[in-house]
Amino acid sequence: MTSATPASSAARRPFDPGALLFGGDYNPDQWPREIWEEDIELMTRARVNTVTLTVFSWSRLEPTEGSYDFAWLDDAIAMLTQAGVGFFLSTPTASPPPWFSLAHPDAMPVRPDGTVLSHGSRDTYAISAPAYREACRRIARALAERYGAHPGLRGWHVHNEYGTLDHGPHAARAFRRWLRERYGTVEALNEAWTTAFWSQRYSSFDEVRPPLATQYLDNPSHAVDFRRFASDEMLAAMCEQRDEIRATGSTAPITTNFMLPTWNHLEQWAWAEQQDVVSVDHYLDTAGPDGEAHVAYGSDLTRSWAGGEPWVLMEQNARGIITADRTYAKTPSRMLRNSLGYIARGSQTAMFFQWRASTGGAEQWHGALVPHAGGDDELFAPVVELGRILEAISEVTAPPTDGILHHADVGILWHADSWWTLETPSMPHDGLPYREEVRAAHRSFWRAGIATDFVRPGADASRYRLLVVPALIAMSTKTAAWLRDYVEAGGRLVVTYLSALTDENQRVGLGGYPAVLRELLGITVSELLPLAPEEAVHLDDGSRASEWVERVRLADASALTSYRDGPVAGRPAVTSVARGRGAAVYLSARLVQEDRDALLLAQAQEAGIGPVLPGASGLGVEAVRRRGATADYLFLLHHGQGDVIVRGEGTELVSGARTADGVRLDAGGVAVVRVERAAGLEVAPA
Repeated sequence: MTSATPASSAARRPFDPGALLFGGDYNPDQWPREIWEEDIELMTRARVNTVTLTVFSWSRLEPTEGSYDFAWLDDAIAMLTQAGVGFFLSTPTASPPPWFSLAHPDAMPVRPDGTVLSHGSRDTYAISAPAYREACRRIARALAERYGAHPGLRGWHVHNEYGTLDHGPHAARAFRRWLRERYGTVEALNEAWTTAFWSQRYSSFDEVRPPLATQYLDNPSHAVDFRRFASDEMLAAMCEQRDEIRATGSTAPITTNFMLPTWNHLEQWAWAEQQDVVSVDHYLDTAGPDGEAHVAYGSDLTRSWAGGEPWVLMEQNARGIITADRTYAKTPSRMLRNSLGYIARGSQTAMFFQWRASTGGAEQWHGALVPHAGGDDELFAPVVELGRILEAISEVTAPPTDGILHHADVGILWHADSWWTLETPSMPHDGLPYREEVRAAHRSFWRAGIATDFVRPGADASRYRLLVVPALIAMSTKTAAWLRDYVEAGGRLVVTYLSALTDENQRVGLGGYPAVLRELLGITVSELLPLAPEEAVHLDDGSRASEWVERVRLADASALTSYRDGPVAGRPAVTSVARGRGAAVYLSARLVQEDRDALLLAQAQEAGIGPVLPGASGLGVEAVRRRGATADYLFLLHHGQGDVIVRGEGTELVSGARTADGVRLDAGGVAVVRVERAAGLEVAPA
């Protein structure tokens, strides 16, 4: 625990909207009043019941320091309320207004190379600057005093997508305070950071700066500790706003929206503890079929951060899939399937950025529920259909009495420390980012139709029959002991390459890899062998590996498969050993996805784990079971080609049909079937 991180959160405020919330980020301050009237008509037509207000409205709300203009927001809220539309109210602190940037130039963020950024975009602030923090508390307090008791308030949306890193003088002072509390003495810091290397030994905390642009390589311990500090510092800023809101007496639940998928500056497990409800913005990063696996990945992560409780999808893109070089169109059926995919895995909302496509500004080509062509265009029809479907299935929001929203027998370890460690330069392989390694493991179970959770190191994992540790490169002895206890108690553990290569301070243990897991796994890795991009290695069971293999020596483990060729031909590739009532498996090769799928499916079967709906995945149907108050709900999302028939005792909520007579599910279609607890369905080609 650091000085920047609150010791504990106040009691959580319940988030129980009683219906699925549908709508998007709404910016009436960007439009004339006649458009407001059209917006209300379109929202009513589409059954929109919730919008998010004031995410980027600071300059309109506070046009000069300490002077507020709430009249336009009063009018907008009155129109929404009359139409039966509730709202999340955002503190607009992700985009400080021009007057603030001019008055406080020291509150601008500084890059590692020393460049001071200027006003002109969003997220341009130094999180540790006192003037910025005070301005944030002030606007949060003003909004809460005026709107905190409004009956239409669904919740507070604090800030937006925290994640701006600052390397300037304010950050330097705050970083040194954080380090003093973490290490106590500069001698302990020197030991943790191995500062004897390259003459980096510090004589005092005052000599430490944020990791700045330097001649060659950063100290990885320094770099990762700065990322930890930055997460804690942003969390402290969020909690300051939260506490200002609560101090006004507002009882609406409070959240801040995490961001997925490609960058991460937060340690979400700690952040989740400080919010009433967890929320996320999730955007597909591929136009291919893997996008559906990505929806599942983002949803399972967010639900897991939320402790298995319902959560909020704050943003998704209705019409676009944004990749590195272009934006691809998202088909209407995909928009519907994605929206229900989030809800199937615990979201209480289907929210979007944004309600109406902007005509100008930096994101004028970003997708929206109302396209540039307007609400009379055919592109708006799927929005109306989504509203109808969400209203038809709204009963799924009632939580189960035992609190188990989603049952999974597989857990995957996830922690930001390893993400950050693998992002530091000069790793054994700089082309294997943590996010891709974790997604590859999750993808295997998604393809098999097996329900999955993510797990925080050290959490209670006794409910999982199988625990997978992908690329958890930074591992403490405490985490290693926790894994041993899990296995000895009867769990099945799969550990992959790139795990436990260092301790929590990025220091390599002696005696072979993975130092703190060698005894548990019954093996020693003596050499890490990254492969050339075009190089492939085969295992004796026909599996193929690329990018990475290792030289493995058996202690008391047995080889499940060995390398058939390559630099370690004849050596073990996948090993297994019994420990107590469980077993520990080690994967030393980066298998291609299809072979990884086969390996992890085999391990799940060894643990007695099967798919949610047998046979569905082979037909292109994703099946997810969400548990409700008195029944279960099987969400069926048909990503494949041929039509299928669903049969069993239940009621399909979208159409109202009884599945006992067989319900046809068209390719690209969706179905939500209410079934008795633990009851199943059958799916077959039409």
